[in-house]
Amino acid sequence: MSASPDWRGYVPRLEDLARRLGLDWNPVIFEAVPDSFMTEIAVYGLPVRMPHWSFGARYIYQLLQRHMGYSRLFEVVFPGNPGHAYLASSNGLADNVLVTAHVLGHADFSKNNLLFRRCQEQGSKQIIEDAASHARQIERHIESYGFNAVEQVLDAALSLEQYIDLDRPLRRERYPEYETETAPRAEDQFRDRFATLDPGAEPVGHLRKIRAPLPPHPERDLLWFIASYSPEMESWERDIFLAVRDESFYFYPVFATQIMNEGWASYWHARLMREAEFIPQETYLDAIKCHSDVVRPVATGEQVALSINPYHLGFTLWEAIVKTQGLEAARRIMSEDDDFSFLRNHLTREIATEMGLFRFQQRQNGPIKVVASDIDELRESLLLDKYNFGAPRVAVAEVRNDGTLVLQHDHQLDGRGLDPERGRRVLEYVRRVWRRPVLLKTVDAAARAVELGVESASAS
Repeated sequence: MSASPDWRGYVPRLEDLARRLGLDWNPVIFEAVPDSFMTEIAVYGLPVRMPHWSFGARYIYQLLQRHMGYSRLFEVVFPGNPGHAYLASSNGLADNVLVTAHVLGHADFSKNNLLFRRCQEQGSKQIIEDAASHARQIERHIESYGFNAVEQVLDAALSLEQYIDLDRPLRRERYPEYETETAPRAEDQFRDRFATLDPGAEPVGHLRKIRAPLPPHPERDLLWFIASYSPEMESWERDIFLAVRDESFYFYPVFATQIMNEGWASYWHARLMREAEFIPQETYLDAIKCHSDVVRPVATGEQVALSINPYHLGFTLWEAIVKTQGLEAARRIMSEDDDFSFLRNHLTREIATEMGLFRFQQRQNGPIKVVASDIDELRESLLLDKYNFGAPRVAVAEVRNDGTLVLQHDHQLDGRGLDPERGRRVLEYVRRVWRRPVLLKTVDAAARAVELGVESASAS
């Protein structure tokens, strides 16, 4: 179906229906854009973002996926106040009517989910404008300090973009430089009498300053720590680290609620389509076919019988919750949960069996058999890549007297390995901005303790 401008006439009518059904969202600005721009948005994560070579590599990958028929972008939504929704100009009328309803579900979710709300209150409700400001700022740094110098800082910052700490606020103060400790003193009658005669003498049980360890506890927010404590980091370099950190705070709830969020938007676009009597029958049928394509399960090999299409999994769970607990309970769950609590609390054995989510194995020309049917194992396998923003759990353990930055990989809590080659590459990026040796303590494939390290520039 060819592109049509008629979809805009349905936006206010769909919004009116959504409000009557109980949805509540911040204003959304809808805009149709060329497919090439949609691909750029998907790659950069934002319409305008700081320049870096890694985005170019992702862009080529996205183009290949599109040309091979593996990927099509109908819309990209950016939560905020106002929110922004970009629709592909190649969409047909039915596509855009469905996408508009889908966007309203996303907007309702992002306004009312507590994780989204907390991150937006700390960070930005105008992320598109702020990201564009970051990009302009970095362009100015390139003019002042040169492309290579800025790229090295971006290499380091973007290699750590997953290392933030959502348990601590976006705007943080530095650690106290000193600990205050009472110095005990042995009883000495002469000193006590002398203290009463000399007003300048130290009082009994005087307080003395002791320099606090750095950090005082393992620090998971590597972007903040390096920006705050790198011995020779220049102010423009700190600006880049903090800009990347700001954007990571924005992206985290999108990552941590993907199954819930896409499922919620899919539930509401299906419901709005069913109840929108003003949509012509032909357009409705085309939209329902598009819905089926969006939420269909996608077959894979031996891992999980149906790969994790977040639209399919989330849509199925929300339908079950609304059916068994009601819409009011569903809205409470939507407000309070993230994907961890959502799957652990609501993905039941019955739903998993019906969806075929348990792992299967098929021998060549042989029968298919279930190789794992433990529901708790299934839930955790679905959530495995979501821990710690999908990255190994690494924290700053100490800064030694010679300035060496010591990082510790929490392999026991993490439950995942660490690629030594990638680890050394990231350490090299970090060393360039820390300008002192950088050391990472981890374990090898045999669970033996190992240390990965890079020396400072002067020692290399």
